[in-house]
Amino acid sequence: MSSEQGRVAVITGAASGIGRGLAEYAAGLGMRLVLSDVDEPRLLALCAELQGRGAEAHACVADVGDPAQVECLRDFTVARCGGVDLLFNNAGVMQTGHCWEIGHAQWQRMLRVNLDGVINGIRSFVPLLLAQGRPAHVINTASLAGLLSSPLMAPYNVTKQAVVALSETLHYELSQLQASVSVSVLCPGPVASEIMASDQVEGVAGAQLNQLLDASIRQGMTPLRLAELVFAAIAEKRFWILPHKLFKPALQRRVQSVLEESNPVFQFVAADEPGASHVAG
Repeated sequence: MSSEQGRVAVITGAASGIGRGLAEYAAGLGMRLVLSDVDEPRLLALCAELQGRGAEAHACVADVGDPAQVECLRDFTVARCGGVDLLFNNAGVMQTGHCWEIGHAQWQRMLRVNLDGVINGIRSFVPLLLAQGRPAHVINTASLAGLLSSPLMAPYNVTKQAVVALSETLHYELSQLQASVSVSVLCPGPVASEIMASDQVEGVAGAQLNQLLDASIRQGMTPLRLAELVFAAIAEKRFWILPHKLFKPALQRRVQSVLEESNPVFQFVAADEPGASHVAG
């Protein structure tokens, strides 16, 4: 029997991409699932599919950018499952273009989903996790963009780097409390998904990058393989989850640039998956 059997996982952005991979993998472990997304038809279809495989899966449509809806997601979870063991703050969207050409509405959309979604998840669920008095784990989905900046991706870079900072702060605070709640931040490179479909492209340069990223992402790591790596990290209570190891030299160069106070230099970085590449600072 899996050690995860019967535990409860809440996953936002569950209807596609990374979220769907996490849901399918967790279902295979025998976990009880509460899945959330704004895409109701795809969310219901996923729940029906998982239920057809014998999994306990509940659907709760919610906009993570709305604090009241995330609180409803928490209350829904408690009502259906009695508590929470794993919280995946995973929902995210993409926006490309020169940072000065991206409109206010697009910036606010990215901040609302990618950052406010994680903030709302933490504010709504962490008090519950602490009150339960048992081991629990929060997993926040950032990106390699949370560690490396790329041109034409300013809102994504900004929101994902904020998620990394928020996650690290939460880790320190829970450690100070000696709480039984652990934290991980997931920073993947290309993962096969349709996230580029959420992009509201701004300008010719944004459109060109969109095509490059879409091709790279579609050739990326499968969501199920990513989920396998994520659950292995959770079992080890690792904070940093970096599935694409070939990006580490780029991270080292960035840190060295900071220490040397030298100007950053942008370059493409080859991804771990055959045929895939990604942009990095």
